[in-house]
Amino acid sequence: MGKRSAVRRIRNAEFDTQAYFDDEAMTNGRNLYAIDGGWTPEDEPRGRAPNTKSKEPQREQRYVKNVKPRSDGQAKLMKAIDEHHLICALGPAGTGKTYLAITKAVEALQKGEVGRIVLARPAVEAGEQIGFLPGAMEDKLAPYLRPLYDALSDRLSPKQLKEMLAEGVIEIAPIGFMRGRTLNNAFVVVDEAQNCTYTQLKMLLTRLGWHSTMVVTGDPAQSDLLPELSGLRDVADKLETNPEIAVIRLQAEDVVRHPLVAQMLDTL
Repeated sequence: MGKRSAVRRIRNAEFDTQAYFDDEAMTNGRNLYAIDGGWTPEDEPRGRAPNTKSKEPQREQRYVKNVKPRSDGQAKLMKAIDEHHLICALGPAGTGKTYLAITKAVEALQKGEVGRIVLARPAVEAGEQIGFLPGAMEDKLAPYLRPLYDALSDRLSPKQLKEMLAEGVIEIAPIGFMRGRTLNNAFVVVDEAQNCTYTQLKMLLTRLGWHSTMVVTGDPAQSDLLPELSGLRDVADKLETNPEIAVIRLQAEDVVRHPLVAQMLDTL
């Protein structure tokens, strides 16, 4: 009778759950208590089981980071990307050229300012030949584009990055296949441009289309080509005279890696 009276009291009291637990505790001699946030009869219509399918799916982890410049040179680079459509970022290793370019590319994509990101990087090894690589074009280029992937992974979740690569929102564009294309509504990042010849850079720069931004990064002092073949220094010197094009030259004081990196750049 104790349980029936408890159920009757719940119905008369419009689902007074506290009355049910108090009466049940007296009947069974046990200490019962309600847990906040659990299911209650008010959550579902009478006579129906709880609808477990109505729960919202687990939210995807969001990568939201506010990137701030850590040197005057980096501040000039970020401002130049905001104000110009063609930017050349020259400087030694560790100055954040690639990372800042990728950061601005992801921000422009998320804001809807561009429709895709195009990544280009010369397939040139650093002093050694590793032979032919198996797989499709993306697989062959993956080792060369690993620095760009690392920067993208720091701005996007693995799921987002995988989906965008599959859908072509983030595109891998081999330099050898860029001739004849027009890159409209895109944010283009040309990394390690010191390993491009003058002819290759001229071809890449003329791919720029409407509503697009192109950032060319590289260090003329670390070219894996013969000095007379690398065209980045000559291209940057000629473009610097155009006020519509930003040429940012980062220095050793802009290095954000280990302090020894800046010291080695001064001595080696």
